[in-house]
Amino acid sequence: MTALQRGFWFALLAALAFGVTTPLIAALGGEAGPWSTAGWLYLGSALFAALAERKPRALVRGVRKYVPLLAAIALIGGMLAPAAYVIGLRDAGPFFASLALNMEAPFSVAIAAVAFHEYVNGRVVAAMLAIVAGASLLTFGQDTGTGLHAGVLLVVAATALWAFDNALSSRLGELDPRVTVFWKSAGGAALSLLTGMLLHEPAGTPATVAALLLIGAGGYGASLVLYLRAQRTFGVARTASVFATAPFIGAVGSFAFGKTALTLPGIAAFVAMAGGVYLHATERHAHRHHHHAQEHTHPHRHDDPHHDHAHEAAVLGEHTHHHAHGELEHTHEHAPDPEHSHTH
Repeated sequence: MTALQRGFWFALLAALAFGVTTPLIAALGGEAGPWSTAGWLYLGSALFAALAERKPRALVRGVRKYVPLLAAIALIGGMLAPAAYVIGLRDAGPFFASLALNMEAPFSVAIAAVAFHEYVNGRVVAAMLAIVAGASLLTFGQDTGTGLHAGVLLVVAATALWAFDNALSSRLGELDPRVTVFWKSAGGAALSLLTGMLLHEPAGTPATVAALLLIGAGGYGASLVLYLRAQRTFGVARTASVFATAPFIGAVGSFAFGKTALTLPGIAAFVAMAGGVYLHATERHAHRHHHHAQEHTHPHRHDDPHHDHAHEAAVLGEHTHHHAHGELEHTHEHAPDPEHSHTH
């Protein structure tokens, strides 16, 4: 399996894990206030990251120089975004909240292209438009009663915050994804739970808290780790576009919970979104490009054309250490990952 294929599957698995959270939170999280709900979800995420990292010391290794960035990520993506999302979800319902989550893709692609000058070709744009169009088709024939819900606008605001958070997280290339997820989630959980306490909102029954912790561990912790791994081999924009299947998964979940009926627009949306994912899965980008000599530290593997340095003992899988790259010019399939930030 190539690095691009791994990135695609990481992004798709992240979407599956996150997509099911919307109907589950709606069904199981009603006994807790919105800030407390967000706090329990991200506490579950932090616990997952801590348990996934078998060496506790690794959670603090190399973190000091990223403290300001991690604090910003915890505030934006771990506190403000999930609170806006939960409040919007409870107003709009899981079906419409799931659809609104599609807005994360265009926000993420715009940030990647404008702020980080990430290359986005016509195929990526077409895939993104197909996925967003598919989500739009799902709204046809659905009676919202009052038109555009204020809750939908809150979920859209949450997607903008999460897109910004994901872009900031992509700058943490030297940190293991589990470390990034742990500090973001732990910080966001602490801020959210403290806010809930100050507002005297209900913390939830023991059963509710347990359910939210489990949802957070899988839908936020595991999903975030997979998402960050995808960004490193698949690029910010491509990962965001594949992750845009998560809202459709949530919409299907709301149907499974009896919250909505399957309609012809819904079937058409599935076809459009499946087409968008197919465009990504089959995308090929290759040309002759030049690498300057450099030294840096980041997670990497030895099954790509860039990491051929030797180790005293054999190393399998992804690992992190300081290493050097010689000057290199070659042609191969690649994405806008940390090794390929060249212009086009």
